[in-house]
Amino acid sequence: MTRAEKAEYVGDRLAALYPETPIPLDHFDAYTLLIAVLLSAQCTDKRVNLTTPALFALADNPHQMAQKSVEEINTIVRPCGLAPRKAQAIKGLSEILLAQHGGEVPRTFEELEALPGVGHKTASVVMAQAFGVPAFPVDTHIHRLAQRWKLSRQGGTVQRVEQDLKKLFPEAAWNALHLRIIFYGREHCTARGCDGHTCEICEHLNGPPKAQRKRVVRKVQR
Repeated sequence: MTRAEKAEYVGDRLAALYPETPIPLDHFDAYTLLIAVLLSAQCTDKRVNLTTPALFALADNPHQMAQKSVEEINTIVRPCGLAPRKAQAIKGLSEILLAQHGGEVPRTFEELEALPGVGHKTASVVMAQAFGVPAFPVDTHIHRLAQRWKLSRQGGTVQRVEQDLKKLFPEAAWNALHLRIIFYGREHCTARGCDGHTCEICEHLNGPPKAQRKRVVRKVQR
């Protein structure tokens, strides 16, 4: 199969498996989504969703958050790891939103990525899920599956994987597709639960493991 043929199969199969694409991180506006995505760095979505209710009870907008101390924020977000760096980023970006953006989350990649604690992946999630701008955030699941499915070169960077996937899939599909790949990676093609041949999609795209193929050939030869 060519890469284009593999991409078509992946897109069709994932759309059938996941017709709905709910955002895994609990939030209620662009600001709370931004904070939740920031907290999800090196942390599970489940842990973030357990943490944000208390954080948003403390402050759920830039005006309130900017008035809180880093220590207050840190006490709540500590279970998400990388504290107090995340707490400092949350307070810092809230102050910048007030000073430079009228208290609103900006709607460009450049402005988002200029905020403390916000990298390209976080900005891409916010642009895609809060504002509907086509983007293809690449997390660990997408990076792993793109290479297992040979949609991107083995050992390629996150940036290279993003570029390759954007070329293979229509822009209109990016926002839903990146979530579908994440769902599939969590449920079926996990880091340890699939060797690149075990799950449904891997088996279809890559066939059985080499050792198994050799046994089949030997049986035919006999």
